[in-house]
Amino acid sequence: MAVSKHWSTDMATPGEQRHAPATVRNRDAIVQVLRDILPDQGNILEIASGTGEHVVYFGMAFPDLTFQPSDPDPACCQSIAAWTKREAVPNILPPKQLDAQARDWDVAKPAAILCINMVHISPWESSIGLMEMAGKLLDPGAPLYLYGPYLRDDVETAQGNLDFERSLKSRDLRWGLRDVADMDALATRNGFVRESLIEMPANNISLVYRKT
Repeated sequence: MAVSKHWSTDMATPGEQRHAPATVRNRDAIVQVLRDILPDQGNILEIASGTGEHVVYFGMAFPDLTFQPSDPDPACCQSIAAWTKREAVPNILPPKQLDAQARDWDVAKPAAILCINMVHISPWESSIGLMEMAGKLLDPGAPLYLYGPYLRDDVETAQGNLDFERSLKSRDLRWGLRDVADMDALATRNGFVRESLIEMPANNISLVYRKT
């Protein structure tokens, strides 16, 4: 699964720590949503952790939970480990090199799954893999949390998101903003129901699904 690189190398640790500027802008809003949906204890699996900045911040915000970061890119896994070491967050496990399209995920059973800013910068098959494996791994009532820009039939798409869509397609025709209705249909096929849609900063949304 190829993903775009919306990060830069931290000059203090060249080749290891990466920085995604959007993380600082959206992490508090995401934590506010997660406070309402995450369990009190258990393993939380993050798919496509990218630089690792989100999962490190989540680890600090939820010290009673254990977080399992993952990413298909070895450089991202290296960045995740570097951020974890730098911030000394004890409840974050070593990153797994994991592709959402894989038919088997070598992870402990999760109590929740998080996926932030992956769906639009990966082929549709990655979303299919995410939903299928989440459906197999999560127990009834457990949440699957998605964050990013999406299309909606009843909401006019912001110009910034339209421009972003063109940029994504110019890099890979398999990428692009997905329609919420398509995500809902995929979720339903894999035993989920959408619990909520939450407006987020910068024309993004949170989608919260629950395993039935």
